[in-house]
Amino acid sequence: MPITVKHFYLLMICFVLHKNVEATVNASVTFDPSTGLYHIHENIKSDSVAWATFTDEIFKTGWSYLQVWTNGTYDDTMQVYAAGLVEGYLTRSLIKNHWRNTVADYCNGEIEYCYRLREFLQTNLNYMTDNISLYRTTRSYWHQAGLILEQISGIEDGYMNAPTQPRTKLDVVGIMFSNICGDLEDLEVVLKKTRPRRKLGEGSCSALIKLLDGNKDIYVAHDTWTAYNTMLRVLKKYNLQIHVSPQKGSPLVPGHTVSFSSSPGMIFSGDDFYVISSGLVTIETTIGNDNSTLWKYVQPEGTVLEWIRNLVANRMSKTGAEWVSWFKKFNSGTYNNQWMIVDYKRFKPGKEISPGLLWVLEQLPGHVVSGDVTKVLLKNGYWASYNTAYFPDIFNMSGSAEMVKKFGDWFSYDRTPRALIFKRDQGNVHDIDSMTRLMRYNNFTKDPLSRCNCTPPYSAENAIAARCDLNPKNGSYPFSALGHRSHGATDMKLTTFGLSQKFEFVAIGGPTHDPLPPFQWSKSDFSKDLPHHGHPDLWVFKPVTHHWK
Repeated sequence: MPITVKHFYLLMICFVLHKNVEATVNASVTFDPSTGLYHIHENIKSDSVAWATFTDEIFKTGWSYLQVWTNGTYDDTMQVYAAGLVEGYLTRSLIKNHWRNTVADYCNGEIEYCYRLREFLQTNLNYMTDNISLYRTTRSYWHQAGLILEQISGIEDGYMNAPTQPRTKLDVVGIMFSNICGDLEDLEVVLKKTRPRRKLGEGSCSALIKLLDGNKDIYVAHDTWTAYNTMLRVLKKYNLQIHVSPQKGSPLVPGHTVSFSSSPGMIFSGDDFYVISSGLVTIETTIGNDNSTLWKYVQPEGTVLEWIRNLVANRMSKTGAEWVSWFKKFNSGTYNNQWMIVDYKRFKPGKEISPGLLWVLEQLPGHVVSGDVTKVLLKNGYWASYNTAYFPDIFNMSGSAEMVKKFGDWFSYDRTPRALIFKRDQGNVHDIDSMTRLMRYNNFTKDPLSRCNCTPPYSAENAIAARCDLNPKNGSYPFSALGHRSHGATDMKLTTFGLSQKFEFVAIGGPTHDPLPPFQWSKSDFSKDLPHHGHPDLWVFKPVTHHWK
């Protein structure tokens, strides 16, 4: 077919767009003391309060990359607000698309629930801001909480490209709303959303911590399991020169620098996966709560939502024991997870391992249980996590024991499919490639451990990396999580002792494939009903290791 003038212009537009999305762009924020205003510049100024680089390679690698620095000669509040400004400005097109994909229609058909949700969130925000105002100068926790809210306000203003001063009040359904995505899973139940997102038995992430033979290395890997409309992702690195408290002479927080997988407009991971300057790597998988008697502990006052508590713990902690101590304060009972905290400072390749290398914490409304499980890691050679509670008290209290009685081993801790697959295959991990293969593993039509009392007799949920879009739409399943839906493992992140020293990790974007057919929006039955603005059509990407500047 001959190329017409119209075709030529279309090709040129595509070329320019492709070129633009792969270009690295810089920006910085300066402060004018004469007016009290911050200003955003499309280059890096020598007197910047904060500056950043951004590269959008979503169509090339499945990821975009953001790196933010702040200037420690400015006070903490100025730093984090400016950091938010520069991030909001550089990633504004991604924020817009991610909002359209995941938030814009959230309240459709749920107006009464959304009124209750907004009231809950506003009451909770008022509780936090009151405590920040009263105790910021004397209690480190509230200083950090204040910095988190100020960074969010910066992103909101940067998105609008508005030179301004930090606002004292946030809109709970503004940019902040994107950051409560995990907490929403439980708030939907508590506040009686008509159609809550969480399905019975729904998996939400796989994780593996693997100790190599002879203690040569320890790998930490994580798969996000979520809906496919969330796949507009950003790998971020923050270098924030912030302090334990606003008092003069206060030291920098241990977690002043962190790299993590994230999404547009979010200042935490959400997956979660963090490599931190303290030497800690923190990850989680969701365990959920099926015990309705515990929801009474989810209250808007006296609690702090999980996304903020995890950021405070990441910033303030030097050890696993310190991390669980910070995190369990003001337990909201929302986004109930099993957290794993690996302390690479306690690991030397080929040497004997000391206690404290691996801590695990599990949360339910009103309850937190934690412990040093390094001995378990040493005994088994690995620690696997797959949305089931490890500690018996949490397992029983969460309602899991009742689910086992009702549905069988699928809801158990040690006999659920992923537990058995990890146990069977973790011994084959000897290097990064074999670890990656295990974390992306799904051969559900042939693996006997993927079978279920279903028609057909297997489910793509029963794998390390789920692909529920491949379950037949007309199949029969004992509970909805095993069926056909836009849900699966949408990434993989993996770090090692050596990579973690450079804040680096291997990352793969998009649903798993090989031997499975890759996910393609135009061939899926979700494409018309599920927004996916800014997404590649075909998700086939290789592992990448981003080298931070």
